[in-house]
Amino acid sequence: MGALVLVRHGESRWNQCNRFTGWVDVPLSENGIKEAQGCAVHCKRFQFDSAFTSDLERARQTLLTIFSLQGKTAIVQHAQDGRYRRWVNLSNRCDGGDIPVFTSPLLNERFYGALQGLGKGQAERRFGKEKILRWRRGFTDRPPGGETLKETFERVYPYFVRRILPRVRRGETVFLAGHGNTLRGIIKYLEDIGDEEVAFLDLPHGHPLVYTFRRGRFIWTEGELKFDRPLR
Repeated sequence: MGALVLVRHGESRWNQCNRFTGWVDVPLSENGIKEAQGCAVHCKRFQFDSAFTSDLERARQTLLTIFSLQGKTAIVQHAQDGRYRRWVNLSNRCDGGDIPVFTSPLLNERFYGALQGLGKGQAERRFGKEKILRWRRGFTDRPPGGETLKETFERVYPYFVRRILPRVRRGETVFLAGHGNTLRGIIKYLEDIGDEEVAFLDLPHGHPLVYTFRRGRFIWTEGELKFDRPLR
């Protein structure tokens, strides 16, 4: 029986000051580090076989903090970089307390374009509250130069099906440290959530959401699934 543990990264420095982050590569805040440490306690009973995360520091930092506190060595595979391929094949073996970690920009947060770096209030003053609300809560509404939530789902979903799902199917326990909108895309698939509803799915920082894989389907077993996401 396989399992999938989903964790949204801990609070970042820009979450802390309520700025649009997207692909800007900011680290965790002090509180975010504490959230990751707390998540390590919740995840301690799992024996992970592999892990996935994005190319962004806040997600990687969350993953590395959790595994470090569990006495595990997270070994990033660099499988997409040709310079490392021979080295990976020859020496990057994982056993015992080692966990192979696969990273991909396809798991990055939604790209917010012109909104990135702006405070939420600043963005409302520049573009208007009505537009900001549509861009943040609509499934097909696009911020200037950015991605729609639909486009974010369309890049995350194939990666999940191609790279992560086969591992769970063959009985692995897989850990994924991700971002709010990319995790919403995965959960949309797992729970068959409607296009308009998924934007309201609330995913707190540093709280594990656990699925087990039984008889060909995912079953939600731990964590909260709430559709009262506040407009922070």
